[in-house]
This record gives sequence, structure tokens and C-alpha cells, in this order.
Amino acid sequence: MRALALDEVWWLVSPGNPLKPRTGMAPLAARVRSAMAQARRAPIRVTAIERELGTRYTVDTLGALTRRYRKNDFVWLMGSDNLAQFHRWKDWRGIARTMPIAVIARPGYDASAIASPAMAWLRRFSVPLSSFVGRGEWSAPTLVTLRFDPDERSATAIRRANPDWALRFTGPPPRDQLTHRLILSGEETTAP
Repeated sequence: MRALALDEVWWLVSPGNPLKPRTGMAPLAARVRSAMAQARRAPIRVTAIERELGTRYTVDTLGALTRRYRKNDFVWLMGSDNLAQFHRWKDWRGIARTMPIAVIARPGYDASAIASPAMAWLRRFSVPLSSFVGRGEWSAPTLVTLRFDPDERSATAIRRANPDWALRFTGPPPRDQLTHRLILSGEETTAP
């Protein structure tokens, strides 16, 4: 947030990712509670707004968000692990044209992210962080890469180490920190 001079971060917890199997996916409410626990000391709003928007793909979600929150200037944050396979996302160029993208380096993904088909196209829109933050208005497509001390943790590895992790996050329905609606168990839809 500080690096990009953002007012806040919205953590979109997806009801389901079209690129990942649904088998074994924890309930949405448990995943939202887990995200809230991770973000508890940060100015991050955890939301499952995609279920309300009825969107299935990121490009549709971002379009709906920019229409609903017209006064907000958005930046799409993603890890370099996602950049490595970004070209597989539905209308990934449309995502890049919708809002600026900030890519956060992830250990072990630099080479595949740099060599990805998406990066081959996005490279020409790459700007240094100082230029990105100094702009009065962001335009898209724009790409900025952020480098911090790497966080070696992997959500996939954490889930594999404790397959029953979601049981720690059972309880009353959490309240979406953006829409303020309750997230009930079994509300998963086809939206990722």
C-alpha cells in the first residue's frame, strides 16, 4: 500500500477459480475468515463481492467494480506466480486495459513471469515505481513491478501441510468487509 500510495486494499476472495479444481475447495465463509485473520492488522478489506456481482471471470469482476465504484481509482495487485500464467485468464488483455497492474515478486516465479506470453505483451507498458506513484492519474495498460523481501510462504504448501485447515475457521457467518453482507455457508456460486 505504501509503495503504491494506495488508500486501501481490497482482498477479493473468489467463490471459485476456473483454473483450479473445485474438489477439496474449502467453503467460501471459511476462506473469508482465513483471509480476515491474515489481514487483521492491515488496512485490508476482505470481500467476496464476486458472489454478489455474479461474475465468473476477473475481467468481468473488474468491469463491474469500476462501474459500481466510479469514484475509485483501482490498481490490480497480483503476484508474479499469477503473471506467469496470466495469458490463460479470460481476456487478460482486457484486464490490463481496465486498470493498471502491480505485480508483486514471488520467490521462484521471476523467470517464468518474465518469460510468459502476457509479459511479452505487457513489457511495453512497464513503468518504474516512482513514475507510477507520481502520476496524477493512472491509465491502463500500465504495469509496475514491486520487489520486497520475499515471503517464502505458499498458500498451497500451507494447505497441503494441514488439509483440515478450514476447520479452524468455522463459526458464525462472517460479514463481508466491503458489502457488509453476511457470507453464509453453501453460498458458493460459479463465480471465481
